Amino acid sequence: MTLNATTTLNRYVQQAWRDLLSVYYANTPTWRWLKSGALVFLGGFAWMGAAVVLSVRPEWGFLTYVMAYGFLLILWGPLTHLVVVPVTIRLRRTANHPIARKFSRNSGKLNLTVFFTLVILFGAFTPSLMMLEFSSDLVGGEGTSVSGNLVCDTETQEDLVTCHVEGAEGIDHVTVEAEGELLAESHEDPFEVEFDRADAADTRTGMEVTVTFRDADGDRLQRFIEPIR
Repeated sequence: MTLNATTTLNRYVQQAWRDLLSVYYANTPTWRWLKSGALVFLGGFAWMGAAVVLSVRPEWGFLTYVMAYGFLLILWGPLTHLVVVPVTIRLRRTANHPIARKFSRNSGKLNLTVFFTLVILFGAFTPSLMMLEFSSDLVGGEGTSVSGNLVCDTETQEDLVTCHVEGAEGIDHVTVEAEGELLAESHEDPFEVEFDRADAADTRTGMEVTVTFRDADGDRLQRFIEPIR
């Protein structure tokens, strides 16, 4: 009975793998665009969904890998099914050179290896474009320009870390948080805040705090993840 169950399970797994390969290598124009569009949608959902959750729970560092997967999939999905797969099929039919034939036989594995290697690198080093961390001005509730350059003295070995805002405009107050707890708050320009280094959040990439520019209602205008060295 156990042998029969194992045999049946193996047969289903093998059939599922063959079905997956048949979809992967489906090369009609309709299939190319369907697969590319589905992967772009999946990538955007994973990227934005992880970004939203990470903004609420910054201590969940593993979400940067989910963001990296989604961010890269938006580009890699169309590249794979509009370029890599058609070239692979063409080479399998026409290639005469040994290197070309070897590439055509292993292009799928090579493609996935490169993709997941990039996911690991992007998840570990979190480029600012992927993290949606931009320094451009935001617009307040009544068309007020919001700007300011956050300056933190994180190189000092003192227990207390100090931050302030240069050229502040459109900001009502500034808060400093770590793991959802308020560490410091300032309502007066230059919005100088001071907090204990030991209270910073211990994340996968090191110690860090979240500095937020807010309006009079306490709504977030601009947010910064500040590493504490």
